Amino acid sequence: ALMKLLIISSAIMGVVMYFFTNMLIPESFELNGEQYSSMGVYGCFLAGLIAGLAVGLLTGYYTSENYAPVQEVAKSCETGVATNIIYGLALGYKSSVLPYLCIAASIFISWELAGMYGVAIASLGMLGTLVIALTIDAYGPVADNAGGIAEMVGLEKEVRRRTDILDSAGNTTAAIGKGFAIGAAILTSLALFAAFITSASNLIAEDGGEALSMDLLDPIVYVSLFVGAVLPFLFTAMTMKSVGKAAFDMIEEVRRQFKTIPGIMEGTGQPDYAECVAISTRAALREMIAPGVLIMGTPLVTGFLFGVEAVGGVLAGSLVAGGVLAISSSNSGGAWDNAKKWIEAGNMGGKGSEEHKAAVVGDTVGDPLKDTSGPSLNILIKLSAILSLVFAPFFVQYGGILM
Repeated sequence: ALMKLLIISSAIMGVVMYFFTNMLIPESFELNGEQYSSMGVYGCFLAGLIAGLAVGLLTGYYTSENYAPVQEVAKSCETGVATNIIYGLALGYKSSVLPYLCIAASIFISWELAGMYGVAIASLGMLGTLVIALTIDAYGPVADNAGGIAEMVGLEKEVRRRTDILDSAGNTTAAIGKGFAIGAAILTSLALFAAFITSASNLIAEDGGEALSMDLLDPIVYVSLFVGAVLPFLFTAMTMKSVGKAAFDMIEEVRRQFKTIPGIMEGTGQPDYAECVAISTRAALREMIAPGVLIMGTPLVTGFLFGVEAVGGVLAGSLVAGGVLAISSSNSGGAWDNAKKWIEAGNMGGKGSEEHKAAVVGDTVGDPLKDTSGPSLNILIKLSAILSLVFAPFFVQYGGILM
């Protein structure tokens, strides 16, 4: 039903925006010396809208237990944890191909129709069904928490079976919401990247300098592309390790409470819930300092030391690599989670079987990928571009001290 809602809302948005575009956009207009038309702008919006819908549908296919990819991951649990991890990673990598091609096609079409302005309009098109996408995304944690409450209070098995079905659907819808966010982040960052290059070029021209060149044969641009491409992987490593540290602290606290507070296992003692919440909160705040410094510091240091061209290379590299990594991480995590749910529904031995134990390990590995690293890569992609645009005058005037 939620997928039908997404399709219907996209169709309605496409029809409505046709009339709004004709009303608000001139039939023909000039921008930066180029002639564009209102129908071209509408085509850009439509390209983004269709790309967003395609990303959502493809994400649903790769992360839903009703389709072959997740069932294949579940069946790999027959031979243990290792094959489950291998199949889950393979699914994530494969699932990033078609969505990325859809996004690339929308960029090409919108660029041909209305230049970089068209790319910005395409990002609006992808966000045209944002309300539905957010609704779909919010459904996931609601269903998940309902299942957790049902299990904690010991409700009958039928209640838990129903919440498991809802939770499984919620995992898929959450992945769809993340796919929308990633696609929109890529298009938005590309528009910001173009704004950064344009702003820097205009500032250089005002100072009487040479025209800004982003030539791939320029060694600074080429090397900075490599630097930008590794940033998402370093960022992901930092966030994954942060989850591991927080989990270690939490496990140590739970062990301490079992040893020092009598009656917890029997249900007569009261655990110290507040301390567990405090550990999670402290870890969340503390462990995000280093990734935040990485996001904000890299373009600033690069621009100050090597100039505008190097910043452009870093932005382009992180944009291309970060989007792929974000999609694959989110989809791998969602697939592992739903593979476990599919087994718990009574397939392949059900709960307590060796296959289920292997699936639980895969789900545990996938949680930080789909809930931490994947979504947070959107921030890396967008914030780097925003900071670079804001500091473009500084880079032009004071940057490149080593060049």
